[in-house]
Amino acid sequence: MMPSKEQVLRLLSQGRDYEEIAGILGVPAGQAYLIATGIPADGGDTVTRGRLGRPGVLPSRSQHLVNPREINPTGRGDVHRWVRRRAWGDPQMQAAADAGEKR
Repeated sequence: MMPSKEQVLRLLSQGRDYEEIAGILGVPAGQAYLIATGIPADGGDTVTRGRLGRPGVLPSRSQHLVNPREINPTGRGDVHRWVRRRAWGDPQMQAAADAGEKR
């Protein structure tokens, strides 16, 4: 069953954030934001001054509710080890490495 605007706003008034509300109501956080405000969290809609005054509208960006922060796996040690193993097992990469050492 789809949560109502009243349910989302009641939870907001209790001090809960959209991520927590999403878990309670079983919907994505961006959907909880849309239900409460009528404004898509992805920033795909124009937000007028009148809309900014709606209950539940975040004072800053809401994009994180639909597109969580990306994690760059190239900074992980296990990824570096995997890439290194792949490069050492690739004859073209080995030839390129050898050519670079001869310069």
